[in-house]
Amino acid sequence: MPGYELMGAEERQAILDWFDASNGVLFAHGFDKRRNGIFKVREFEREIAKTVGTQHAQVVSSGTAALLVALRALGVKAGDEVITQAFTFVATVEAILELGATPVITELDRSLNMDPAHLKQCITAKTKVIVPVHMAGAPADLDAILVLAKAHGLAVLEDAAQAFGGSYKGRRLGTLGDAGIYSFDFSKNVTTGEGGAIVTNNRALYERCRALHDHGHEYNPTVPRGRDTRSFAGLNFRMTEIQAVVGLVQLQKLPYILELQRNNKYVLKSGLEGCGLEFRLLHDASGDVADTLIFYLPTAPHAARFAAELAKREIGTKNLPDAVAWHFAATWRHMLPVHACQRPDAESNAIAECACHVNPDTCSCAALLQRAIALPVNITMTGSEVSGLVAALRQIAGIVLD
Repeated sequence: MPGYELMGAEERQAILDWFDASNGVLFAHGFDKRRNGIFKVREFEREIAKTVGTQHAQVVSSGTAALLVALRALGVKAGDEVITQAFTFVATVEAILELGATPVITELDRSLNMDPAHLKQCITAKTKVIVPVHMAGAPADLDAILVLAKAHGLAVLEDAAQAFGGSYKGRRLGTLGDAGIYSFDFSKNVTTGEGGAIVTNNRALYERCRALHDHGHEYNPTVPRGRDTRSFAGLNFRMTEIQAVVGLVQLQKLPYILELQRNNKYVLKSGLEGCGLEFRLLHDASGDVADTLIFYLPTAPHAARFAAELAKREIGTKNLPDAVAWHFAATWRHMLPVHACQRPDAESNAIAECACHVNPDTCSCAALLQRAIALPVNITMTGSEVSGLVAALRQIAGIVLD
């Protein structure tokens, strides 16, 4: 599942080589004489853009920072509405709230990503950006989402934090909308420990992201950094050189990581055919990052029992159900005063329900999530480990579905 499974001698040696060659300049800017012309953050950005096929990439300190910077660069401000989905990591909504905007949450289709039918109902005159999330490495229904966005003149920011390396109909996730973001934290399939990136083909949008992540610096080539020009305020969301060194090595391993994950997931799914489990819908199976296997049980009690049997065997799950509270908008009462699938009515200021209900236990999103089990697909699983896992899962299915 994560790149840290392959963290080892290559990353260590790259850090040592870089440290000696650059005299340990951790900062991505300046110190030109001391660093001997070595700029690893800039190199990492070029390689990310090359890997995903965009003209521009801006690395930042985290996936959360990438969301915040990209949304602000897209012009999101207080009073705007930003549409995202019920199943996502809490950071997606935190970034929207940080800008003073209102998160509007769509229901899920059976891929556990944004439901385009409900998205259509959620668009209003206040909508500024649509943020589909490619959860657990699998693409959302981008054809339908992009058609709706174009029809309403809305920007699309792809949250591909969990899907770096994935694709949709031959194009890398994160590159089909106006911009996309990635996370490189320690649990992702390419890791820099912490870190993130924004990618786009829009030069003006890239320049705004670049300035916003670095105190407003415009990177004016005609003046030194200390006299750089600026047009608006930014913050410090910069990545360090040592993170970029690790990221460059990890990036070289991405094809191998994807190959292993996809092979292991194929064997797992094939071994579970016919045992009564319903697999998650995939809008483009060939583009799935394949670091997560998700399946549904007939009812929530069936899923709870399945999870209990997994725990008895010390088989871990991945967010469903172990960390669903951090990934389901209906549970975020600490920052959302009402269930996130509601929004104030534009005319009456009364609460207008979308298809979900105030009670998160009875909304359709909860009903789907409570029937789901998610398992990590690890990179370093041996053939015997995969076979053993299949046998255990089939045994549990026999117990629970008997």
